[in-house]
Amino acid sequence: MAAAQILNYELAPSPATIFGCLMPAPWLGALAGVLLACGPAAGLPDRFSPLTLAVTHVLVLGMLAPVMIGALFQLMPVVAGQTVSAARFISPFVAAGSALIAAGLAAGFLSGHPHGFALAAGVAILLYGAIVLALGRTAWKIIALDATTRTLRWIPLALLAVIGFGVTMAGNFAGWWQSDIAYWLDLHVAWGLVGWIAALVLGIASTTVPMFWQSRRPGDRWQAALPVALWLPLLAAFWPQWRSLAIGGGCLSIGLFAAAAAHAVWHARRRFDPSWALWLCSAVSWLAAAVLVAIAVFAQQVPGMFPAWLLSGIPWWTGVLALVGGAVMPVNAMLGKIIPFLVFLHLRRQLPPRQRVPTMQAVLPPARLLWQARLLLLAYVALLLLPLAPRELALAAGILFAASQALIGVLLLQTLLRYRHELRSLLFNKTVLPQKN
Repeated sequence: MAAAQILNYELAPSPATIFGCLMPAPWLGALAGVLLACGPAAGLPDRFSPLTLAVTHVLVLGMLAPVMIGALFQLMPVVAGQTVSAARFISPFVAAGSALIAAGLAAGFLSGHPHGFALAAGVAILLYGAIVLALGRTAWKIIALDATTRTLRWIPLALLAVIGFGVTMAGNFAGWWQSDIAYWLDLHVAWGLVGWIAALVLGIASTTVPMFWQSRRPGDRWQAALPVALWLPLLAAFWPQWRSLAIGGGCLSIGLFAAAAAHAVWHARRRFDPSWALWLCSAVSWLAAAVLVAIAVFAQQVPGMFPAWLLSGIPWWTGVLALVGGAVMPVNAMLGKIIPFLVFLHLRRQLPPRQRVPTMQAVLPPARLLWQARLLLLAYVALLLLPLAPRELALAAGILFAASQALIGVLLLQTLLRYRHELRSLLFNKTVLPQKN
């Protein structure tokens, strides 16, 4: 079993740098739920319906992207020992800029007007170009010692690929140029779900899940394989004649990592933690998504093997499994841990050693996180059932998902207010507690 990493907490960026990326994210997730509930349901659950495309990009860009970028700003110095020097200048624009890009794409998909795509492409080039440059400049200095540090070293390239494919398609829809949409779409989806989201979730979880949920640290094979084992099939996808092989290899890789992750989480010591179920569901979701995609590929080779209703629902189910189960759940689980942990860490750093600091459980009570996790799991089930009655369940699933994200948003806001209150009271309270002789 791999040895534990030494964490460099003294290099952690300021709270404002990280909170600025993380705190607005749940509210954009809630907006995605409201959009699903109130948007035009025509075409659901087809993956190319305007509402599906709009909700997907609001969720991915508005919610997930700022959290993942903020996590990189935090983990590169703390885990890999390399500070992202430009993070304090970029972080104020990450959440707002990502929301603007998501809004432009959503408007473009729902209205069909090219101006939305032009706005999204232009802002994405500026914002994410600066982010990739800042992360890449830092990542080049990282020494890859395990799965987490290796992921941190190379993940800017995956982000560059996803943004490049997306800007290529957005520019096409804006009328800037002409390109083969089908070719770039397959690459965009594959690199977005597997090359960026799955690789980053697995890479970060290799350190954070053993740390917060006390699972066994991944073994040497896991540490050596990530993220290369996920990216090799994606490289083959650049050649259309190898697409089936690339998809099969990607499904096998994701399936193996997901099964190993599910086993590790299932045997974690802190199974009583309210967000433990979210990590378990995340691992099972990635496994189920890999199986469904493999079924879809096999069905193309052997027509008539599977019923039509199953094949028609696979794109929707795969998206829900990967984005909600595989991404939103671990993001919610980590937000419920990392924000209270950062509050504790920065209070401890700023106050004298003898002064008491509230614990993580006092800053954000586990009982509240348990209710949020249950609400998210209920929304997840409703989203998976949506193909049975798209119009009716879109309303219910959207409201439930919006409520789950609004609740975690409120809890995080309460945590931030508690941080400010504790900092003021401990710094400026003139009352001196009696000390033992």
